[in-house]
Amino acid sequence: MSNTTTMDFARSFLTFRIDVEKKPPKTVSHKPPYNLNNARIQLECCCEVSEKATGWSQRYVLGASCKTERVGVERDIWTEPNADFVPIFSDDGFLNLKTYARAGTDVELYPPGSGFQTDRQTGLHEDVFDTTRIDIAECPGMLLDSAADIVRATLDNVPLNARTRIETDRFVTVIEYPIKTMNANERDTVYQTDTGPVLLPDLSRDTTSMLSGFELAFAAFNRPDWIEFLVRTETQASADVNVFHYSKSIRFDAENSVIRLL
Repeated sequence: MSNTTTMDFARSFLTFRIDVEKKPPKTVSHKPPYNLNNARIQLECCCEVSEKATGWSQRYVLGASCKTERVGVERDIWTEPNADFVPIFSDDGFLNLKTYARAGTDVELYPPGSGFQTDRQTGLHEDVFDTTRIDIAECPGMLLDSAADIVRATLDNVPLNARTRIETDRFVTVIEYPIKTMNANERDTVYQTDTGPVLLPDLSRDTTSMLSGFELAFAAFNRPDWIEFLVRTETQASADVNVFHYSKSIRFDAENSVIRLL
């Protein structure tokens, strides 16, 4: 076992500030009850993608899922139609994923005449928000070298992170995320993660469109050299209804580490 530094996800956040007196809203489907709001959202995952030939590198973070809402009202908080809302931020851009009851739902933006909000909205921070912050807290960690160490730490209720490295001919990506669900078998010394959502980049894309290509996935591995993702994708639920569901399995050769938070 060796020491490392890892993310403290419980103390890591992205925050965006909307000030209607400075910039008109571009991501909301209703008139904001107040002219100012700071939305602080806990981080679920951090993904860094690097291009080997050029040295280009970018960090992306995933915020926790919440619901579309009216902030500060006395009743009728939840917007209709309601959506799961998940923000993905780079240093200067954002991708907002909204999951409605049906895939492909478009909602009119406020103020009327501003167009429609799709279930994948991208843009630059400076065009939409007054300010944005990505605050990543770090803490000491210990890399667990063996399945026995991982099983023991799991059954001792120790907080654990995972770090997954995937390399292609062009890119290297490192995904770090908390292990929320871990299976452990002390008799046969078997462990298996089943955790998410995490960020999954499309490594066939160019660097300029990397942000808009991210998908959400759940991650599972029980060995250090491969990983399987179950990816959120548009899925046919009936003859005339498509939904977003975790239904597409993808397997990668990878380097997986389990980290014990200290």
